[in-house]
Amino acid sequence: MKSYMGKILRVDLSSGKVIEEKTKEEWLNKYYGQKGLGIRYLLEDIEPNINPLSSENEVILIPGIFAGTIVSSAGKLAIASKSPATGTIDDGSVGGSMGAEIKYAGYDAIIIKGKAEHLVYLYITPDKTEVRDAKFLKGKGTHQTDFMLKKELKDQEIKIISIGPAGENLVKIACITSELYRQQGRGGIAAVMGSKNLKAVAVKGWKDVNAPDISSFVKTVYEINKKNILIPDNSWTVSDGTLIFGDLMNDGGILPTRNFQTGVSPIYKKLHLEIVDKRKKGNKACFGCALACGNYIKINNVTLEGPEYETLNMAGCNCGIADLKAITQFNKDCDDLGLDTISVGNIIAYAMEMREKGIHDFGFSFGDVENYLKLPERIAYRKGVGNELAEGVKFLSEKYGGKEFAMQVKGLEVPSYDPRGSWGMGLAYATSDRGACHMRAFPITEEVIEKTVEPFTFEGKAKLVIDGQHYNSIKFSVGVCDLWALDLDLLAKLLNMATESNVTGEDLTKGGERIWNLGRIFNVMAGFRRKDDILPERFFTEPLPEGPAKGKVLPKKEFEKTLLEYYHLRGWDEEGIPFKKKLKELEVDEGVIKKFERYLKKGN
Repeated sequence: MKSYMGKILRVDLSSGKVIEEKTKEEWLNKYYGQKGLGIRYLLEDIEPNINPLSSENEVILIPGIFAGTIVSSAGKLAIASKSPATGTIDDGSVGGSMGAEIKYAGYDAIIIKGKAEHLVYLYITPDKTEVRDAKFLKGKGTHQTDFMLKKELKDQEIKIISIGPAGENLVKIACITSELYRQQGRGGIAAVMGSKNLKAVAVKGWKDVNAPDISSFVKTVYEINKKNILIPDNSWTVSDGTLIFGDLMNDGGILPTRNFQTGVSPIYKKLHLEIVDKRKKGNKACFGCALACGNYIKINNVTLEGPEYETLNMAGCNCGIADLKAITQFNKDCDDLGLDTISVGNIIAYAMEMREKGIHDFGFSFGDVENYLKLPERIAYRKGVGNELAEGVKFLSEKYGGKEFAMQVKGLEVPSYDPRGSWGMGLAYATSDRGACHMRAFPITEEVIEKTVEPFTFEGKAKLVIDGQHYNSIKFSVGVCDLWALDLDLLAKLLNMATESNVTGEDLTKGGERIWNLGRIFNVMAGFRRKDDILPERFFTEPLPEGPAKGKVLPKKEFEKTLLEYYHLRGWDEEGIPFKKKLKELEVDEGVIKKFERYLKKGN
C-alpha cells in the first residue's frame, strides 16, 4: 500500500472505546481516500436519514494519499460527516499540516462517533489515543484553544483542529479551525463535533510515509514542481492569493453585492489593492505547498491570515461594508468563534435586505458597521437575534418570508459567484451534493475567466458540469488542492509512483464518476430528490442591473430541461435516482448497491 498507512482509527466517545482496524484495500482501489473514502465509510456505518446532531453521526478525518510526502499542494485534511445545515452528505478540506500529521501518526482515517458525557479532546500519537477532559476549554475561542492545548501538552509543534463557541452551541454554520487561520467551513460539521462534546483533536506523529521507489519519486516530484507548479502562470497564488478571483468576478459582472442584488461592486478592487499593496506582511502555505496562497496582513492591532476572496466579498461588498479594518476584525472574530464566513456574510446580507424591504427588521442595515461587528459573537453564542441567525438563511426565510432572495440551495448559503452571468454555475450549484458550492464544479473558468464557452446558454452545460464534478471528485479524493489545476494523466502518474497502482487518467475520471454517484446515493437515502436541485427565485426572475451580464436571468424552463438532460447523461431517472445499471457499470461495490436496493424497495 506504500503511501497508505494501512490502518483506520475508530473512536467511540460514548464508551471511550478506541480500536484500530485494517484499511480496506478494496475500497481504496475504488474510492482512493478523502472524499470517496469518507462517503463510503459513512454509507457503511450510518443510516443517511439520521439526525446529523445525534450520537449516531460520525466525523471522519482523512488525510490525502500524498499527505506527508514531498508532493506539493496535497497536504490538506478532509473532514466528512452528515451536514446539520443541509441534511446532505458533507465533505470539505482544511489546510495546514494536520493531514500530514495524521499520516505520521499511522492512520489513513480517524472515525469518531458517539457522545462524551462532558467536553473532551482527543490526543493521538502512534503509541496511544486518549480521550481527555476538556472542561478547561469550554467556551474558548479556537485561538485560545490552540494556545492552551499546546501549553497543556508542553508541545508547541503538535497539530490541532478545534471548534469555537459556535460549534459548542450547535450553530448550523459553525466551522472547524486548524492552525488558527485555516477552516473547514461549509455545512456545519463543527456543530457535529459540538454535539459529541468534542472540542479538539491534537495529533503528534513520527512514522514514515513511503513510496515504492523513493529515489524515482523524489526526482519526478522535483521535475513536476519545476514544470507544473513553480511557473509564471501560478505566480498569482503568491502575489495575490484567492483575492484575484474577486477582480475577475467583478469584471465579469457576477460579484455578489448587497445580497446578490447586483454583480458589480465599486469597492472590491480598492479593498484588494489595500491588502496586497499596503497591508500584506508575508505568505503562508499549507504543508509542503509551493503555491503559498495565504496572505498575512496587519491593520492596526489586528493580524491574521486573510481575508480570502470569499470572506472579503461575502462579509464585505455583499453586506455593503467598505471598511477593510471592520471586515478584517469581522474575519478574525469569525475564525476565533468558529463561523463560516461565507454563510455568515450571506445570512447577514439577507437580514439587511429584509429590513430594507420592510418585511422584517432584524436590527441592522446594509453598511451598518457598528452592529455588523457585533453579529459574530451574537450568532456564536446564540444571543438575541443571533439565535435565529445561527439556523441559516433557509430557516429564516421559511419563518419570516423573503424566500425568493434567500440565497441558498439545499440549506447551504450561496458563495460569491452569481450564476446569472454564468449559467453553467447555476446548474453546478443546483446539483452539488452538499448544496450551493463552488468546489464541486467551476464552469466559471470557461464561461467568465477564459471566455472559451458562451455563458448565457444551457447548451452543452450539463456535460460541462458533469465533467467538472468528476474531475473535482477524484482530485478531492486523492487529496490535491483545487488551486493546482493538474491534468489527470499527471495525477495518475503520481498516484502510481506513490502506491504501486497502475491507473490511467481515464481510470481516475471513472473513479470521480463513481464517487459522485456514491454521494448521490447517500443523499437519495437521506430524502433528496429532483425538487431539491433548484435555485433561489432571484436568479430566475430578477435581471442583473449592470455590468457584462446586465439584463440576464437564468430562464427557468431551460434550466429544468437541462437538469433532466444532466440526469439522463448521468444514468439517473427523472427524480435524480441512479439506475442500478449505471452503478454496476461504474463498479460501485456490492455492499453499497444492496443497501441502496433495500432502501428503494421500501418505497422511499
